[in-house]
Amino acid sequence: MPRAAWKGPYFVAFPGLRQAIQNGTPIATQARSCTILPSFVGLKFLIHNGKDYIPVKIEEEMVGHKLGEFAFTRKRFSYRFTKAK
Repeated sequence: MPRAAWKGPYFVAFPGLRQAIQNGTPIATQARSCTILPSFVGLKFLIHNGKDYIPVKIEEEMVGHKLGEFAFTRKRFSYRFTKAK
């Protein structure tokens, strides 16, 4: 269910955002529900997936989506065959 348009996008104030814009340092965050704004394009984020911080570079196609959509929380299942003697 999308957020009401009159409320605007959900945004969290990131400490170190100014330094990230100037220096290109990644911003570590756990705010997976934060909406990606057009001013974030070109920035690097370290998004927490519950265990690790996943590096994500924001591109123009990501604007309007949530940060958590790009840091998957589940591993892909792969069946391993075992050798039988």
